[in-house]
Amino acid sequence: MKNKIYPFYFVFGALLIYIVLLVVPGIIGLGYAFTDWSSYGQQLHFIGLSNFKEIFFGDEHYLTFMSNTIIFTIASTLVKLVISVICALILNEGIRFRNFHRAVIFMPAILSMLITGLIFKSVLNPATGILNQGLKEIGLGALAQQWLVDPKYAFGSIVGVDSWKGVGYVMTIILAGLQSISPEYYEAADIDGASYLKKLRYITLPLCRPAMVITVVLGVFYGLKVFDIIYVLTNGGPGYATTVLSTSIYSLFGLGSWGLGSALNSLLFVFMIIVGIFTVKLLNPSEEQSNEC
Repeated sequence: MKNKIYPFYFVFGALLIYIVLLVVPGIIGLGYAFTDWSSYGQQLHFIGLSNFKEIFFGDEHYLTFMSNTIIFTIASTLVKLVISVICALILNEGIRFRNFHRAVIFMPAILSMLITGLIFKSVLNPATGILNQGLKEIGLGALAQQWLVDPKYAFGSIVGVDSWKGVGYVMTIILAGLQSISPEYYEAADIDGASYLKKLRYITLPLCRPAMVITVVLGVFYGLKVFDIIYVLTNGGPGYATTVLSTSIYSLFGLGSWGLGSALNSLLFVFMIIVGIFTVKLLNPSEEQSNEC
């Protein structure tokens, strides 16, 4: 009996740590969302849904921050997924120096986001950046832009930098999924005379779907809480063109509007849960649907 109960001691300890360090602070933060907690007053007052009304009906900028967050999440996830699938398909074939190419593509993933942001902030500098200078040197000066200054290009530039860093990580997951597919499926398809596109459509992509679902879910969660790359590159500018929910929460806490910041943080948490569940349900069909197929 003692041998059966003994493992539960470790489960209880881990559960206790999880509750103390994560659940309790989350509940306290949610409670502050209904108060006027700030650095401007010494007393705390319950104000109900006033902070949430301010977010949805008061300042229209908060809706812009939400839309920016959603757009970044969709764009970043799709760009990394498409490029990663293409790279994984190429590297899964018997090309020369395959391991070298894998290492080169994966290398940006080991860099910290801070270092990546500082590097590309220099590269994309409109006056002295390597990108604009290189375009001018090869006679394509007309393509030089204010990459991080012009609202038309700032958001796309951030998505591009983020994709450059994340493609290697996503590609590794996709490549693992491709290599787990049994060669027998392709051998049977070759006997039937199936073309490469048909094998890709009916064998490779369906059997690699679990790996792609994992990358999409991870990408969605990452995109919804993105902060560091935007903070380093543009700090949410120009204006509010690249401000997302996380950078807005950081600004609110920095300005001393702690109650409003807690409310926005609570909304982000709930939003991540809803979007995450919806994404999993959308990309991962139920067993009944799978059996019908």
